[in-house]
Amino acid sequence: MLIYRLLHKWLTTFGSYLILMGRSITRPDRFRMFLKRYVKEMSQLGVDSIGIVLLISFFIGAVICIQMKVNIQSPWMPRWVTGYTTREIMLLEFSSSIMCLILSGKVGSNIASELGTMRVTQQIDALDIMGVNSANYLILPKIMGLITIMPFLVIFSMAMGIAGAYATAFIGHMMSPDDLTQGLLHSFNDWFVWMSIIKSEFFAFIIASVSSYMGYTVEGGSVEVGKASTNAVVSSSVLILFSDVFLTQLLS
Repeated sequence: MLIYRLLHKWLTTFGSYLILMGRSITRPDRFRMFLKRYVKEMSQLGVDSIGIVLLISFFIGAVICIQMKVNIQSPWMPRWVTGYTTREIMLLEFSSSIMCLILSGKVGSNIASELGTMRVTQQIDALDIMGVNSANYLILPKIMGLITIMPFLVIFSMAMGIAGAYATAFIGHMMSPDDLTQGLLHSFNDWFVWMSIIKSEFFAFIIASVSSYMGYTVEGGSVEVGKASTNAVVSSSVLILFSDVFLTQLLS
């Protein structure tokens, strides 16, 4: 009985999600207004996240380089192996998957709380009464804005991670900058960069759409808005982890 109830709840939620996405992903009624909100959402969701991406990527790149140097380097291994492993970790997983998990906390809660507040204050109901497709007007610019800006955040994260690795070489004197450069360039495969970008596009859609659904369907008062923000972050993170497994297997 418990399994049946859980299955029924998940299927009902998934069906409601698909219906909402069907209403959202349609041709905008007023294209000029859509462009205005599209640019605003790119700035709010993407540009405002540059600071946290810079901070986390720089220090994670430095820490990875230090850990690789201390725990992997040995007389039996080439000196450039530290740079090589640092590059592979940053390109393959951190700058796409882990960074999107971090952004799901910032961006996802932002979207869910914004739409949830509009729902409980009846602003969304007012749009519906005026004949506006509120789902398309509010959700589509968020989805398109985050999908557009996410590849730039991923590439920026890669660059900052490598900059952090160089900081350990020049400032911390953990290794020679020439050895680090040789490792970063060794057997470089540009498909890894494209794979991270492709994965991040899927993750961006998950973050924006799931968080929008959680906020748009809020029922109750301000307490429910907080719960919706939490559910948005948790659901987005779980879906990102699941999809990361399938996308990595598919694209590798």
